[in-house]
Amino acid sequence: MQTENINIKDIDRLLLDGQYVSNNEISTTVYLSFLLGRPMLIEGPPGVGKTELAKVIARSFERDFFRIQCYEGITFEQIVGEWNYQKQLLHLEAARNSEADSEDRIFDEEYFIQRPLLNAFLNPKDSVLLIDEIDKADEEVESFLLQALGEQEITINDLGTFQLQNDLIVILTSNSQRSLLDETKDRCLFLYIPYPTVEREIEIVKSKLPEADDETVSYVVRLIHDIRNLNLMKKPSVRGTVDWVRSVTSLGTSNINKSLEDSIGVAIKTESDKKRVVKDILSKR
Repeated sequence: MQTENINIKDIDRLLLDGQYVSNNEISTTVYLSFLLGRPMLIEGPPGVGKTELAKVIARSFERDFFRIQCYEGITFEQIVGEWNYQKQLLHLEAARNSEADSEDRIFDEEYFIQRPLLNAFLNPKDSVLLIDEIDKADEEVESFLLQALGEQEITINDLGTFQLQNDLIVILTSNSQRSLLDETKDRCLFLYIPYPTVEREIEIVKSKLPEADDETVSYVVRLIHDIRNLNLMKKPSVRGTVDWVRSVTSLGTSNINKSLEDSIGVAIKTESDKKRVVKDILSKR
């Protein structure tokens, strides 16, 4: 889908068609990312829709989707690519046996295994690249990504520099486990997605579960907001809200508090949090 003449209202509609309930700040940031050709850095607590936004953008704008899932210890090779050492050794052995002088060829592109970053850059079709939970990668890996984020090119030792081959939207997400480099922030448009308001969360749940009863949705969402005000180890995510509404609807709403307590593990993820929610919230309803 072409984006030259698209406006913010179009983005609102397209995201909603993809079951993503946006707001003005989210849609405006997406619009500016298309307009300026800049990556988006999305921060916020887990489960508020950071990763889902990238997926929905790819689907809504009919783009190929690539994902780098960061974790502690992730390496350059796992992000960009690595030399196929076995194939290189086989080539060297064949060259020696034939007495051919072709050792330099082992650093040709055919001997390099491409990973998501390089694949996204060289893909002929317009694409979306999600670099998920960048805060889990170390600063060395983050520093390597600066060239790709700012100059839209990737340099690989012994292979050369690769230029971006499509209109690529890059989306980085962070749960703020560590502070990112200023250079990373400077290259990106910043978007913070907090837990939604009651009204927006009701709309989100209804977009995911259109068959759910309005009263049940409102009751569970307002309960979730009360729970998030507690001092918990892990606050319930929006995903948890959707799953809790689905669970309660299946278990029955004639005694909704019993159904909520029976399915509490859908939204509350630690035993200490569960006891606190039952004591401070559910038992008082």
